[in-house]
Amino acid sequence: MEKEPRPMKRKHKIYLRMTILLLIIYIGLLIILCISEYNDSTATIHSFRDAFWYSLVTLTTVGYGDLTPVTPMGQAVGAVFLLLSAGIMMTLFGAVMSFVTSEGLPLFLLGFQRKKNWYYFADYGVESSTLAGNIYREDPDTVIIFGEKRDERTEFPDYPCIFVNASPARIVARKKGVGTKCKIFFMKENDIDVNIRAVDLHTLPVDVYARTTSGQDQLSGNIRFFHSYDCCARQYWRSRPLCSYENTIVIIGFGNYGRCILERAILTNIISVDQHVAYHVFGDPKEFLAIHNQLNKTFSLGRESETTDSLIFHSELWETHHKLMERADRIIICDDDEPEGWNIFWRLNNYYKTRRHIHLRSNRKTPGVSYFGANEEIYTPDQIMRTTLNRAAIMINELFRKSVSYPTLRWEELDDLHRESKISAADHLLMKIRILLKDETITEVTPEITEKAYKEYCETKKSDNIQDMYRRLDHARWLRFYTFYNWSYGSARDDGEREHPMLAPYQELTPAQKRERDAAWELLGSIAPEMRQL
Repeated sequence: MEKEPRPMKRKHKIYLRMTILLLIIYIGLLIILCISEYNDSTATIHSFRDAFWYSLVTLTTVGYGDLTPVTPMGQAVGAVFLLLSAGIMMTLFGAVMSFVTSEGLPLFLLGFQRKKNWYYFADYGVESSTLAGNIYREDPDTVIIFGEKRDERTEFPDYPCIFVNASPARIVARKKGVGTKCKIFFMKENDIDVNIRAVDLHTLPVDVYARTTSGQDQLSGNIRFFHSYDCCARQYWRSRPLCSYENTIVIIGFGNYGRCILERAILTNIISVDQHVAYHVFGDPKEFLAIHNQLNKTFSLGRESETTDSLIFHSELWETHHKLMERADRIIICDDDEPEGWNIFWRLNNYYKTRRHIHLRSNRKTPGVSYFGANEEIYTPDQIMRTTLNRAAIMINELFRKSVSYPTLRWEELDDLHRESKISAADHLLMKIRILLKDETITEVTPEITEKAYKEYCETKKSDNIQDMYRRLDHARWLRFYTFYNWSYGSARDDGEREHPMLAPYQELTPAQKRERDAAWELLGSIAPEMRQL
């Protein structure tokens, strides 16, 4: 928990002392009133209870008139109460208004909703509001909390929420450990590094999700990072998977979005052992190729190949490649600058002959334009918290552990690289389903479709040739992943040297090594029942 600052403690002590002093003065006045009236035969105030009732009626300006002081001293005390009554009423009114307009009322209301799921956002913005809205649509019985005061100029969200200027520690303290753990979101890029409210989050019983541009996925046990660019790329290839007829893909714009779209294509777009897809990328590749220096082992770099996938980077303007734009099976416009992306889109439509398979990254929804990357598609609970994806990845890891004879690690023990390896395998599930069912219209993994694909797998793997093809496909995907992370072949596995004995051509693998590739396909039979329980 966050420690209360010293100035706040001093302030509380001052308020306590003032309260005690006022209480002593009030009791003293009641005693004086009671004593001065007690011996007068005409008095109506004869006891401390009568004095207290009179003070209460007077201070609240009710004025029943049933009790009145008659002695000079009693009337003097009564005059004091009369003078205080207006001030007390104004003070009470101000306290009530302060309670209603400050964080007092929201925090008070939160106390009645402890059993619900709490989602706390460090600030209110477009991204925060979009994710909060998607969370509420999936789980209406939830509490959305924005950790700031409401800006009167901001349009109020169309879902129930609470604005309260309070730190995560204060919110967690209010929940008192009831129900599920509170989930905390930092939606500004790298906000967790500069936001004072991020201090000591790792000590709180919460799950933290922080948007970042760095390569980290996890800081500590309860802090996880997510990349909006990577979420966009995953959403793009999930909604528009590679098709068998596509051999030429053009990517215009190689900033954060373009890089992530290409990375996901490298790791996910494996649909045939004979495919030869050429990715033509317009942008500066120096940093990308310097980092991923083993890609030449799984891709043809710089020229198109008829036997393997190719990566061709162009330093010149895309505008000079009329023939390439004409034969491209799809053109992806993903410039980081959205207005520039629209300029590219209009120039392509106005001056170039294309096959009209142009996909534009845009938040602007325009009829007739195939756009992707809108906030409501990226900032979803499943994308940010990766619940379904991680569940499938965990199952892949467990299946793998059961399929091999040597010791392997549980999900909780895996490092980021090996977790990402399993997540990459989960990403490829959609491709596996499309391959098994020979249906390229499928863009969603449902329990029914997954079950149907698994039955097809069980039936077709009886053929040695087809089972061998399935293994080749997953080995190709596996090779791409490890060469992307700069691993190479070694006679024995060495994580420090990034060497692995399975980083060899498929035909050089042992029968046992080939059988290891079955786990990713067998997952289809386990994931369908899990999905039905969600």
